[in-house]
Amino acid sequence: MYKILIVEDDKIIARTLKTHLEKWGYETVCVEDFKNVMEEFAAASPHIVLMDISLPFFNGYHWCTQIRNVSSVPVIFISSMSDNMNIVMAMNMGGDDFITKPYDLNVVTAKIQALLRRTYSFSEATNIHEHNGCIMNLNDQTVFYEDKKVELTKNEYRILQVLMENVGRVVSRDRLTEKLWEDEAFVDDNTLTVNVTRLRKKLEEAGVSDYIKTKKGMGYIIE
Repeated sequence: MYKILIVEDDKIIARTLKTHLEKWGYETVCVEDFKNVMEEFAAASPHIVLMDISLPFFNGYHWCTQIRNVSSVPVIFISSMSDNMNIVMAMNMGGDDFITKPYDLNVVTAKIQALLRRTYSFSEATNIHEHNGCIMNLNDQTVFYEDKKVELTKNEYRILQVLMENVGRVVSRDRLTEKLWEDEAFVDDNTLTVNVTRLRKKLEEAGVSDYIKTKKGMGYIIE
């Protein structure tokens, strides 16, 4: 089942879209917290996003740019701001289509169906982890925090992936070592410490401080 994320401040419009699309068999999620759209995007892991331009706090262009930093998921702008300048801006910011308000719900459905067919013949939905504003893209081994991008080495990526998949749980050093070097017979224990230290430094330079905590005698945790 395809999942659609609706980023629309007008609750009546959002509910109408949600009800209509669910009748067509789509799973739909409406953004509730417009300060943290990326957190809801990551949690929903949608196949397509319907994005208004006029939103509280930050406009749709801003959020489309943030989405494009971590994902190529299709974005359809839906807005009454339909002059040529806004349509061009929407496309330049990473939008895939533009629908003008007021609209026919059947036209919206047809455009969604066409875009889904073109996009997901053989591909999957967005593949990311998110926690406390830190977004990890599993496709290219990068991390985004606010507007900063962090490139990870293979080992740093594997460490962070395991920790983000186990948020709130301590991951032992043995488990991390096994994940990182499962094909090697022996690894110096200090090597893991060095990799964790480098990962922490990269995250701190991007503004993510005290993200990975050490539990003495146990391992590491992201809380």
